[in-house]
Amino acid sequence: MSKLVEKIEHYMAVSKELGLDLSEDLISKATEDLVPSIYKQDAETVSCSDREELDTVKKNFLQNKLGVDANDATLDAAIKGVCEAMGTSNRHKYRALFYALLAKEFGKESVYA
Repeated sequence: MSKLVEKIEHYMAVSKELGLDLSEDLISKATEDLVPSIYKQDAETVSCSDREELDTVKKNFLQNKLGVDANDATLDAAIKGVCEAMGTSNRHKYRALFYALLAKEFGKESVYA
């Protein structure tokens, strides 16, 4: 089994465990899109306590990749909602799941089609 397949299966299990209601297809596509960063421990996760990182998620992912045209308050609220959905005490907020949740939140799953 390839490392990528192992990661996808792990993320699917975590998604089910957290009750995130994400499709296997969306998790797979989001994971594939993040190669090679999913293999680096620090880059694989999102830190909800790091304002700089959350600003980068907002700019680089929501605005640039997904093309979400919303005000900062709306984007910040969506990011905060994902942080809460993944569990505030959960130290393993995997970027693939984080991004998949944001794409779903804004109806932009087609970016991964």
